[in-house]
Amino acid sequence: MNQHPWLESFKACFNNEQVVAYPTEAVYGLGCNPLSQKAMDEILRLKVRPVEKGVIIIAADVSQIMPFVDWDAIPLEHQQKIEASWPGPFTWLMPKSDKTPAWISGDSPLIAVRVTDHPLVIDMCNAVGSALVSTSANPAGLVPARSAIEVENYFQDQILIIDGPLGSQQKPSTITNSLTLERLR
Repeated sequence: MNQHPWLESFKACFNNEQVVAYPTEAVYGLGCNPLSQKAMDEILRLKVRPVEKGVIIIAADVSQIMPFVDWDAIPLEHQQKIEASWPGPFTWLMPKSDKTPAWISGDSPLIAVRVTDHPLVIDMCNAVGSALVSTSANPAGLVPARSAIEVENYFQDQILIIDGPLGSQQKPSTITNSLTLERLR
């Protein structure tokens, strides 16, 4: 029996290059297949966000982010700090691999990645065997949605909304540069 009745709908959206909204550690996120430019264009349209800003990639485990990052460019002692912080609400800016699409990293040589500890997001990533795009579910300049109803108020029936509990975080994840260890948020 399927633990999550919405999982098949999510997989269909992912495979058909569509956008979904889902709960994360602190706020609802908009997500899609990170390799789908069509789906990313839709996220950017919904958020009224320029592609140059880039988005976060969220994953169930480290192996799902490896295609997007140049792990060997990160100092060994920083790699250990990164691994110790995951899973959890810690986003790291890492050197992007040559396979990372420009619509993910924007105009930066770095890509934002996180290995989540949110059970629902872990199930989503594992169901499709991939990391997901994760950007807050709100049009630019508005407060990020913290419930499925708030997502619906923002985007009406334009996307699949997966209803579920947020994690225990009150604020979005920290963002730290993996090369300098400078905390940006």
